[in-house]
Amino acid sequence: MKLYSYFRSSAAYRVRIALNLKEIPYEYEPIHLLRDGGEQHRTEYLELNPQGLVPTLVDGPVVLSQSLAIIEYLDEAYPRSPALLPASVQQRAAARELALLLACDVHPLNNLRVLRYLSRNLAIEQEQINQWYVHWIQTGFKAFEQILTRTAGQFCLADEPTIADCCLIPQIYNAQRFEMDLSPYKNILRVHENCEAIPAFVQARPDQQPDAA
Repeated sequence: MKLYSYFRSSAAYRVRIALNLKEIPYEYEPIHLLRDGGEQHRTEYLELNPQGLVPTLVDGPVVLSQSLAIIEYLDEAYPRSPALLPASVQQRAAARELALLLACDVHPLNNLRVLRYLSRNLAIEQEQINQWYVHWIQTGFKAFEQILTRTAGQFCLADEPTIADCCLIPQIYNAQRFEMDLSPYKNILRVHENCEAIPAFVQARPDQQPDAA
């Protein structure tokens, strides 16, 4: 199994957490999103991932390039504990709700290609871009925090890490990079503390990756 990844990519970070939690060995193939105009635009990589994004997972004949699809695939193809999607229909839906809130409603607005478009094409100043970035995380975290009041135990859903935690931790990393005040989000911080006590989360951190700058 091979994972094409960039150390700071939130989407790749999610998948690294899932692989570590499931204890699935994999080969790390770095794709630098900035070097030489972006290695994700190379012809050979675009043949694997026509979007020119990371991550891409290659598992034998299976090639997948959307992080949530990858995580669900890993959960079904490698049915070992922990289950990243819970057993009950209700809990699976709740896990997907939280994961999608971050992966679809927050992260895309703060993706590298969006930020570069704001800067290069619209000539928006960096200070305003930073405000944009933090605004969308705050908007998402406010809703996420409220949902956690009814779903959380040690983790986002009760007491086992799920796909929701795989999505939350990278977004917290992004918030910390931009020095965002996280003190209003008590449930999020508690879940973060519990996740960071688990080696699978620690080993997935950007600074632990072979291409970390």
